[in-house]
Amino acid sequence: MTSELFPSRRSLITGIAAVIAGSALLVFHVKAQSQPIKIAVFDFELADLSGGAGIAGDASADATQLNQAASEARQLLAQSGRYEIVDVSGADSAAAREHRLWDCGGCEASIALKLGADQSFVAVVSRISRMEYVVRFQIRDARTGEPILARESGLRMGANYSWPRGATALVKTGLLNNP
Repeated sequence: MTSELFPSRRSLITGIAAVIAGSALLVFHVKAQSQPIKIAVFDFELADLSGGAGIAGDASADATQLNQAASEARQLLAQSGRYEIVDVSGADSAAAREHRLWDCGGCEASIALKLGADQSFVAVVSRISRMEYVVRFQIRDARTGEPILARESGLRMGANYSWPRGATALVKTGLLNNP
């Protein structure tokens, strides 16, 4: 007969096996969490809400600034180690080709899933006037389409050359500096 202080050999082995199994699960859980999230960062889009939309400005300069903003956002996300950037060049949808993902009701999530991503990232620069703009982004779960995070800049001063700075600041403060 054994007492509580001196467990039987069988219960001791069972206890050790349970501790080892629990440790293995903990290690697996930590490793699973440390894998970067595959995210499809789509090209930044412009919603020109200004009075001169379509008749004033330089569409080429706007496109350059939007491309730079997207490039810098992708670089920040990749450098963070939290995200692995999924190539979106193969996105085959009218909303992606027309740069209207910001206005498609979440269709980007299914596009991201087809590209092998866990999450989608869509950003839009809303031009209010030639010197006022707002940068917004939204991240969705690619499997469910549910929004995970949405942020808005509140930046109201500058021209199109300020868009990359605004986007970078928003990604840093609205996403990367939040656990």
